Amino acid sequence: MGVATPAWAELPAPMTLEDFIEFEPKQAELGQLLFYDRILSGNRNIACSTCHHPSLGTADGLSLGIGEGGDGLGPDRTAGVGDDRIRKRIPRNAPALWNLGARDMHVMFHDGRLSVSDTYENGFDSPAEEWLPEGLNSLLAAQAIFPLVAQFEMAGNPRENEIAGAVHDRIDAAWPIIAKRVRVIPAYGDAFVDAFDHIETPEDVEIADIANALAAFMAVEWTSIDSPFDAYLAGDKTALNDAETRGLETFYGKGNCASCHSGALMSDQKFHALGLPAFGPGRTRVFDPRVRDVGHMGESNRLEDAYRFRTPMLRNITSTAPYGHNGAYPTLDGIIRHHLDPDAALAKWTRDMANLPDAPWIGNDFAVQEDHREIARQANYRDIEPISLTDDEINDIIAFLGSLTGTTVQNPPFGIPDTVPSGLPVDKTP
Repeated sequence: MGVATPAWAELPAPMTLEDFIEFEPKQAELGQLLFYDRILSGNRNIACSTCHHPSLGTADGLSLGIGEGGDGLGPDRTAGVGDDRIRKRIPRNAPALWNLGARDMHVMFHDGRLSVSDTYENGFDSPAEEWLPEGLNSLLAAQAIFPLVAQFEMAGNPRENEIAGAVHDRIDAAWPIIAKRVRVIPAYGDAFVDAFDHIETPEDVEIADIANALAAFMAVEWTSIDSPFDAYLAGDKTALNDAETRGLETFYGKGNCASCHSGALMSDQKFHALGLPAFGPGRTRVFDPRVRDVGHMGESNRLEDAYRFRTPMLRNITSTAPYGHNGAYPTLDGIIRHHLDPDAALAKWTRDMANLPDAPWIGNDFAVQEDHREIARQANYRDIEPISLTDDEINDIIAFLGSLTGTTVQNPPFGIPDTVPSGLPVDKTP
């Protein structure tokens, strides 16, 4: 399926704070502590910040994440040792958290398994289906609670803790346990009473309140609309230098990048097959025993969605390497060249380009590449027709992508707390 190349795609309107959901400051302040607190994980050994750290562009610098059981932070994180070591890699690259509080956001996760919908009459189509907790105030809040109950991300393995055990009964069985863990800590209980009008005593705190606080923090902390490109859109035509301006013209013109990276969020929030190199455990349908990643088909169960992944947003992209739904490319140059000619890029891709900390006990990370029928199936799905750009044009696009970096991202409203109410260690720097 090819996409026709326009002569020039329309530039988006500049984003303003009116484009974002307004959250209560006290709830965001509370969410900051929760985001960096390992109390939310089953074994109290990993926080949201471990895989979404501000020093790494709100990602983790790895191709596939090292979740529960790992040790360290960022590209130097290891897969752990002994009985506590990881049992599986996180199947997808940790996405950055910029601008997730935008009102126009309607789908999340690489495969779109969370979206705004009335399918289950609770406002969302999610992995929890009809068991999703009531009271979630945004798509971002709904997203926040799923890593908490994911075995290899934060919950841990069965028989290791009460949260992991509850998850294997039913997904919603673990959330009340997490909520109780938090509210019995006096500093948290008092903070919730102060931040939420409907909470009169700590005993009233439920998982939706925790999720809403996390969403408030992420939305406020990582709203980024003050890049040179944003200034350009607002009318300052001197905000971009010559290379960035040429890159903009190629991005919205000959390069056809804006056919998918469109609108103010620089994403159409749709799903496209790019034919990225396949590796890792992948994610597929629950009844599918193969090691592979079927993309949006895992959510929709429609064959036409096979191997298609959500278009990522691009703000602060120079800080969020590696790139692709599985972090296949360590550089912007590599992922751009793949977009221009997927099959040619695949032929040049090598396994050492994937940043995968050693974990030989989990098996062959590249097993899917030995399944020749599966690789042949993936080769049939391409939503890109090759485009020829010169090295100079590619370098100009990279320069333009650099202009998407916010000017105040190094000085966010909250930053990293020195301590958290649980007393557990805080992720500081890699």
